[in-house]
Amino acid sequence: MASTSSLRPGLVWLMAAATGISVASNYYAQPLLHTIAQDLGLSFGAVGLVVTVAQVGYTVGLVFLLPLGDMLERRGMIFLMTLVCAAGLLGAALSTGLGTLLASVAMAGMFSVVAQVLVPFAATLAAPEERGRVVGTVMSGLLLGILLARTVSGALAETGSWRAVYWFAAASMVILAFVLRRALPRHSPEASGLSYPQLLRSIVTLLAQEPVLRLRALLGAVIFANFSLLWTSIAFLLAGPPYNYSDVTIGLFGLAGAAGALAASRVGRLADRGHGNLATLVGLAVLTASWLPMLLARDSLAALLAGILLLDLAAQVVHISNQSAIYRLRPEARNRINAGYMTCYLSGGAVGSLLSAQAYQHAGWTGVGVAGLAIGAVGLAAWLRRPAGS
Repeated sequence: MASTSSLRPGLVWLMAAATGISVASNYYAQPLLHTIAQDLGLSFGAVGLVVTVAQVGYTVGLVFLLPLGDMLERRGMIFLMTLVCAAGLLGAALSTGLGTLLASVAMAGMFSVVAQVLVPFAATLAAPEERGRVVGTVMSGLLLGILLARTVSGALAETGSWRAVYWFAAASMVILAFVLRRALPRHSPEASGLSYPQLLRSIVTLLAQEPVLRLRALLGAVIFANFSLLWTSIAFLLAGPPYNYSDVTIGLFGLAGAAGALAASRVGRLADRGHGNLATLVGLAVLTASWLPMLLARDSLAALLAGILLLDLAAQVVHISNQSAIYRLRPEARNRINAGYMTCYLSGGAVGSLLSAQAYQHAGWTGVGVAGLAIGAVGLAAWLRRPAGS
């Protein structure tokens, strides 16, 4: 076990910031979807693929890249992945059609999984008695990155164009790569004795052998499907009547959910004290209920803001509880465990993004809300029916 001196407070906050900047690469487009659609002559359903493809790319990275963290020296791996992500963002800035844009966001999404290399790396460097707090802090950075990406992209698009957002994102990732290379300690994992194909197969083995991992992976898929349902279609809602908001105003709605990120380290402390299951139950209940006020969003901005706050807070509570639980399972396989969990988590997000765009196109905001209620109810039922000891 690495000593706590490897994880001084400043490094924890740097890793939190790095996860946020990296994962933001997948979310800059969301408040700009209607602008991109107008610029490239696309339908809402077609432009919604930008978010879906980014999530699919991220999922591919989780499956094929993240497990390498149990095999390769992590600082060098993080440096290279960050630079390749920057290259994908640069490609998006230069895109002139849907095909090149989708290929670029897929590449950026695949290598932005570097955020998920940082999370188990932080858990490995932390002392056992503070692991929940450290994971919660790093994950707070990740959620802030997801949420504030919308605010940043809206502001940048207002001063330039949607392409300026991707120029900014690419430059940020290049700078981040060199900062991390200088600040992170070198760390080679204990030899697993597995080849790369065996490493990949072991993800499925871990899911089969660990019932806690399977349940938490399902809950992860549920919470991120809900999250993506909201944030994929909210730009369509707010850009049209009765609101008719600009890109920068739509981006500011990300701030409404930032309180969820601020709760992350506290949720980690609850897990350190053995209250993770209670936090999970409350989080799932609030997640499902958050769609009730949001169904009134066309008539009440206050109801929409309340629903956003509740959903983002609940999603973060469940996510941190999930990760605190799975990182206790097999320390030597944390990257593969995280790969299995996050593959399911991001698969839920990809389904949620696709479902959201299609639901909005065919049934408006009400269709999005009904889908959110249904998916939330599935997660709550799965938790209440879990086997004893899970």
